[in-house]
Amino acid sequence: MTDNAPRDLPPFPVLTNRAARRRSRRGRVAIVSSLAAFGAATLLIVGGASYASGLAAATAASTQTGTSSTVVELPSTQLPGSGYPSPYGRGTGSSSGASTGTQTSAVAASAAQTAGVVTIVSDLGYQGAQSAGTGIVLTSDWMILTNNHVIEGSTSIQVTDELTGENYSATVVGTDKTNDIAVLQLDGASGLTTAALDTSGTLAAGDAVTAVGNAQGTGDLVAAAGTVAALEQTITTQSEYGISGETLDGLIQVDADIVSGDSGGPLLDADGEVVGIDTAASSGTSDITGFAIPIQDALDIVAQIEAGADTATVEIGYPGFLGIGVADTGTGAGAGVASVIEGTPAASAGLTAGDVITAVNGTAVASAEELTAVLGGMEPGETVSLAVTTASGTSGTVDVTLIAGPAA
Repeated sequence: MTDNAPRDLPPFPVLTNRAARRRSRRGRVAIVSSLAAFGAATLLIVGGASYASGLAAATAASTQTGTSSTVVELPSTQLPGSGYPSPYGRGTGSSSGASTGTQTSAVAASAAQTAGVVTIVSDLGYQGAQSAGTGIVLTSDWMILTNNHVIEGSTSIQVTDELTGENYSATVVGTDKTNDIAVLQLDGASGLTTAALDTSGTLAAGDAVTAVGNAQGTGDLVAAAGTVAALEQTITTQSEYGISGETLDGLIQVDADIVSGDSGGPLLDADGEVVGIDTAASSGTSDITGFAIPIQDALDIVAQIEAGADTATVEIGYPGFLGIGVADTGTGAGAGVASVIEGTPAASAGLTAGDVITAVNGTAVASAEELTAVLGGMEPGETVSLAVTTASGTSGTVDVTLIAGPAA
């Protein structure tokens, strides 16, 4: 399964046009490995995010480091028997910080705690896996709030309203990877019970809270009681797969027993109102330290997504997708095609492993990283002209129309 999130990061320069903003944003989140040979482990270009291929031999793990030196992880879960592990899954990290208290055991969520809460299952089509998480109902007809890492890399999403048992297909309205927020639209939904939100900002250390979520991806909501340990906490994500770390700040720290699959679920106050979004938790100790994004911070980003315009951090809809793995050639001239995904524009255009892409729309690219950054600024449906030198040494140009890629 999958999960992550921050706020109050130093602002990045806002560029003057949409494509430039996309290139700036995706350039920051793109992970491109300089590989000496095409046969080495490759990366799939997915907008600005890249996912390691061949993950079957790896153990899914993703960690975060807290200000208290506590090593924490992203609480997401991969559904069993679903193929490759997700690079964002629950890991085997350790904890070196003091625990914030002893948690009570999680229990089945009550009807009141279930109201306005959904479970989410994402198909990670290009990874051959599924992941599961949680979401919060913001409007009665379509809007769901969750963590970006819950749906990152997804090619399709299914959402279940746990109060009624109704299932819906969902599409991504917009994401903010930097702040780990995603907004989903449910197809054909109406009459949903919305979550009660507390945006007063009066939460304080020592207050009683309850984390509700799809723990371990079972599809059954559970509730874990605890207290607020601290506010305005900062953690930094780390990954064992070379996926970029992110600084998440302004977080609520709790001693509620948040676990994999809870990501995107509500942190409730004593009145049963949502004060935060469950996002991360410690590992390697029986006393779990959890972290949640304050609900008002999340709603500020939702408003930006509703405005429908890309910003330095917000992406509307899905990224453009070519469908290749890339590797540096070592020559400083072009990006090597290490692999081609079946059924993608790259395959239809006849690209094959061993080809070298030397230019996009007439502009030279010197490396795999540069190619990733350029393609990361493209939209689904956009046609790009690629200058290609084949493995046999023949040079030519191919025009490729990008499709909508996995959620970024």
